[in-house]
Amino acid sequence: MAPPRRRGYHRGYFSPAADAIGSELDLRLTGRHVVHALAPGFCDAASVCLLQRWLLEEQPHRTADPPQIEARRLALRVGSDASEEWEHLLPVGEVLVFPRETPYARAVACGQSQLLDGVDGHTLERLRKTGPGDAGVESLLNCVSFLIVPLRLRGTAVGFIACTRGPDREPFARGDAVAVESLGARACVALDNARRYERERRTALAIRRSLLPDTGQAFAGCRVAHGYRPAGQDNVIGGDWYDVLPRAGRRLGMVVGDAMGHGPESAVAMIQLRTAVRTLAALDIGPTELMHRLDAVAGATPGASFATCMYAEWDADLRTCTFVGAGHPPPLVRGSGGPAARVELTTAGLPLGLGTDRYEPTVLHLSEPALVLLYSDGLVESRTSDIDEGISRLARTLDAGAATVPDLGHADALPSLCARLLTESGAGDGGDDRTLLLAELTPG
Repeated sequence: MAPPRRRGYHRGYFSPAADAIGSELDLRLTGRHVVHALAPGFCDAASVCLLQRWLLEEQPHRTADPPQIEARRLALRVGSDASEEWEHLLPVGEVLVFPRETPYARAVACGQSQLLDGVDGHTLERLRKTGPGDAGVESLLNCVSFLIVPLRLRGTAVGFIACTRGPDREPFARGDAVAVESLGARACVALDNARRYERERRTALAIRRSLLPDTGQAFAGCRVAHGYRPAGQDNVIGGDWYDVLPRAGRRLGMVVGDAMGHGPESAVAMIQLRTAVRTLAALDIGPTELMHRLDAVAGATPGASFATCMYAEWDADLRTCTFVGAGHPPPLVRGSGGPAARVELTTAGLPLGLGTDRYEPTVLHLSEPALVLLYSDGLVESRTSDIDEGISRLARTLDAGAATVPDLGHADALPSLCARLLTESGAGDGGDDRTLLLAELTPG
């Protein structure tokens, strides 16, 4: 008999959840879409498992028939039950080991769907140990038809779909297997896209976490908090950076910078500039010399030219805060009685990397506690409003936030104020990163 002709995915086989496969770049959500497309309409129970080596992006086994495979349960649905009802018995995320003789390993090794009259001995034993006497488990053990469909992507096995039917349904036929194979082919593309996206997002988050300074520390006469919000919905890293830099004596450097653009290229430039600032801060040089040398570094670093930054240095002994800017928005300072005002810089300076050698310090002498706010232009600049208007709006938001905090000395006060500034500054249209560094300076 001629083998059945392969046909494409047909809506009538599965629930409307099948249409959602690939709509989100999320592995678990894609897995849930698959099992909801299958159960309970097409089968009584369905699960999706992905090979652990594929998820971890390890090299495939040299042998086409390994002694066992390890697969992670991505999604499960039994009847119309929610996955949470089965979490204690068959948890999503569990890594399972399947010996060579199991139908799961055979399906993966040969790339052919497996049709059985019931669950195999390995699954039978595992389920009985998992939930002895459990009614739900017993219903799975009493299935009369078992279908395992390998998931293959560009000729490589990446996992499998398992389906069961009980005695009140027709056993699976070859046409059912072909339909699930077609659904699996669509799912593979969506799962691969989701895996790649999650890998890139994890990488970006790891970079971002590695760059976050520990602003929860207390320094001499100074407490610091920060806030950051990337541009758009999906960007995790961009060109903004900030740092807190302990210096010789009782000095503390603080910097907020902005490399042009968004995405990986800007992030690379940002990382190099931030590293350079850290290196320079370890030297016993003043703020102006530090900015001169950073300008030279930016000029020799691809992608770093035209970056802007604002550097502030608090000297607890002299009770001074020194600012040096490189084409960056001016800091805001708010005394204990308010209101907040922009620092009138001696010179705004030009962006880094231009070799202008024109960076001059602005020194504030503080005799009472004050809040100092460094920020990126994403908080004050937009396509629809003037930057000066945005700075004034940010100053008013700082005043309003500080006035509602009864005790700025509380551990959560500065972080809460940062969060408010990010959300209520009213700046921009979300097209640029928003970064700020808020310091409470207390002359001793």
